[in-house]
Amino acid sequence: MQGTVDGFSYGLVTPLVAYLMACLGGALGLRCTTRSMLVTQSWRPGWLALGSAAIGSGIWTMHFIAMMGFTIHGTPIHYDKPMTFASLAVAIVMVGVGIFIVGYKGARGTALFTGGTITGLGIASMHYLGMASMSLDGKLEYNTLTVGISVAIAMAAATAALWAAGQVRGLLWSVGASLVMGLAVSGMHYTGMAALSVHLHGTAEPTAGESPAALLAPMLIGPLAFLLIAGVVVMFDPLMVMGRPTVVPAEQRPGIPAHTHSPHNPQRLRLRPRRTVEHRGSRTPQNR
Repeated sequence: MQGTVDGFSYGLVTPLVAYLMACLGGALGLRCTTRSMLVTQSWRPGWLALGSAAIGSGIWTMHFIAMMGFTIHGTPIHYDKPMTFASLAVAIVMVGVGIFIVGYKGARGTALFTGGTITGLGIASMHYLGMASMSLDGKLEYNTLTVGISVAIAMAAATAALWAAGQVRGLLWSVGASLVMGLAVSGMHYTGMAALSVHLHGTAEPTAGESPAALLAPMLIGPLAFLLIAGVVVMFDPLMVMGRPTVVPAEQRPGIPAHTHSPHNPQRLRLRPRRTVEHRGSRTPQNR
């Protein structure tokens, strides 16, 4: 028996809130990635790790907020708690691999393609692993072509976001990039949901797992608290907000001697021609 799937049980509330969460995580993650390119090597891993956790948490929270509006008529939906949080770990780790590649190799060429591909696959893996955590009286089936399109959207969105982070520009640039990234991630999510069809078994056996209500508290409190802390770190860092490194004159850098610049005067560089000294003869007539 084919089940009736409804992904908008609460109307536009869950899609809008999910989109905002994706934008928030993307904005914080991109600013942290940009900030890592403006610091020394010792501080760079910390900023990249914070960016990875922010993007992964934002995408994961976006997914499960959107899933709160997902229902299947005729059967209740439960979630397996370990697999649900395993999807969060997969998102953070795979996004982190892509961000570290771009953070150390630069957002261009092979490094950008590799980092964007791994990050996009991490987003897609989180989505489908989260879907696999559902338990219900039925079987989930996917359309292969639509799944492929959703994965391609995730890879393209991740590559574009990492490229934007590598531009090292101002705050408005990252905000615009995060809005586009949130739109692409949400589009990937609902494209993947469009690939889903459910075949119900029609049995009365109870399904095991946690209910959505039981997952609501840790899903919102945990990642939201982390994103709030990350946001505070971002807002209290002036370089993070401006997105520009502080230019230090060369004469003020330690280990480099000061150099006094003198105005260039080409006339002073000309060598005066040596005056030819003529040996004048003596006015006194010489005896011959």
